[in-house]
Amino acid sequence: MHYPKVVRTYCPKCRVHTEHDVEKAKKRPASELKWGQRRFRRATSGYGGFPRPKPEGRAKPVRRVFLKYKCKKCKYTVQPKSWRAGTLELVEHR
Repeated sequence: MHYPKVVRTYCPKCRVHTEHDVEKAKKRPASELKWGQRRFRRATSGYGGFPRPKPEGRAKPVRRVFLKYKCKKCKYTVQPKSWRAGTLELVEHR
């Protein structure tokens, strides 16, 4: 799917429609202090095999697309609700 790098949309800080730069959101490293990560470390530590079976098969054909919109006027960033797409390519608008 092709998506423009620059989109004219509503900025909640300016309270008016402005141009926004679009970029893909990157995944942050998991915090070691979160409960799920602590449970995972406890389960995989020490002797013995891995507690869960490895996932079989290929990756899913469709993944969630997370985009960030950065206002060119005030530099405020918004990450709206995601959607699913097979591939996403940011392209220059003609």
